[in-house]
Amino acid sequence: MFEKKGEKLLPWPRFFGRMALSGLLAFGIVSAALAIGVAGYHSIARLRWIDAILNASMILTGMGPVDPMTSTAAKLFASAYALFSGVVFLSAVGIVLAPVFHRILHAFHIADR
Repeated sequence: MFEKKGEKLLPWPRFFGRMALSGLLAFGIVSAALAIGVAGYHSIARLRWIDAILNASMILTGMGPVDPMTSTAAKLFASAYALFSGVVFLSAVGIVLAPVFHRILHAFHIADR
């Protein structure tokens, strides 16, 4: 996906296309993770759909839960989803920033030649 060691730096329009693709991929991953959380909060914690969306999005962004979990199953799901969400969030940020870091490092490598 990225240019090789001996290749020239990618032109700006293609780089912005690569950034858009990375953003789209990250959006898809975050959307899938949100859907998992909404389904889990709705079915396991017995929250209404709107409350399930609120809880899942708050956990996914690192803000914390809104509704208290009353059952053991709900607490276990909330705990697992919180850990899962941390990994998803960091992965999504890495996917978005990978082209930027690659471009910077590639530019430094070209300057060394």
